[in-house]
Amino acid sequence: MPLGTLDRTPPPFFKQGPSALSKLMVFSALALFLMVADTRFQIAKPLRAVVATVLYPIQWVAMRPVQVARYGAEYFESLRSAQTAEAGARVKLALQSQRANQVEQLAQENERLRKLLELRGRISTPAQAAEVLYDAADPYSRKVIIDKGVAQGIEAGSPVIDESGVLGQVTRVYPLMSEVTLVTDRDQAIPVLNARTGARSVAYGDPTLHSGSLELRFMASNADVHEGDLLTTSGVDGVYPPGLPVAKVQKIERRADTAFARITCSPQALVDGARHVMVLSPISAQVPPRPAAEDPAAPAKKGGRK
Repeated sequence: MPLGTLDRTPPPFFKQGPSALSKLMVFSALALFLMVADTRFQIAKPLRAVVATVLYPIQWVAMRPVQVARYGAEYFESLRSAQTAEAGARVKLALQSQRANQVEQLAQENERLRKLLELRGRISTPAQAAEVLYDAADPYSRKVIIDKGVAQGIEAGSPVIDESGVLGQVTRVYPLMSEVTLVTDRDQAIPVLNARTGARSVAYGDPTLHSGSLELRFMASNADVHEGDLLTTSGVDGVYPPGLPVAKVQKIERRADTAFARITCSPQALVDGARHVMVLSPISAQVPPRPAAEDPAAPAKKGGRK
């Protein structure tokens, strides 16, 4: 066969079609067109909705193990917290029931003694509720701000309590809010009474920064103080009503190199988490004024007729 009659074109199997560069340019232009069209006319929104609907069962099944593990851990953690809170509530309820029985017995005995001695009844202390807004900005003090002030009749020096005990004292009053210095502040002092022994003393805020405790100062090393003793307000300062829980003795250090013991107390009130409080009127505002001093007796007149 003559060579000139041979077909020099490649067979169809080896034909490559358009070049790779041409395909890249065409598909890039198509992708750019689709992105612009989707941005302006939302043409792919129905397609995305269909794809999301089709893939939702797969996603739901894939997320089940993760959610089961997460919710299972939260369930057991919540169950453990609930059981702990229930146990604490039962203990507190038992203690309160015991104290309520003792209080009722003591109240009846007190009423009989007052009737016997013809003493007047205990002064009732006016109070009003308030809410803690925020902590004071000074990091070197333990103070909070409440939402009651001069407009609501709050006075400087008013005691502040929560459901557990004495929280502090109003030290600065503004028109619509007040500043309360907590009992754990290093500059705060409160006269207390040991409910077990009846001994009086003074509890000071611990000077250690952010300690959250009180210190019973100037107590002799051999003083009758035990861990767990309840300290209440004595009422001798004319500010706090007597009998309000203040703190419990937490730790006693009796050292041989000093005549005084170092006694650390934990406050009864929620000094770090109080939200709603009661502001009491100072006792000094309810006690009748002291009678005026009588003039010295005039000297006897000389003189009668002989």
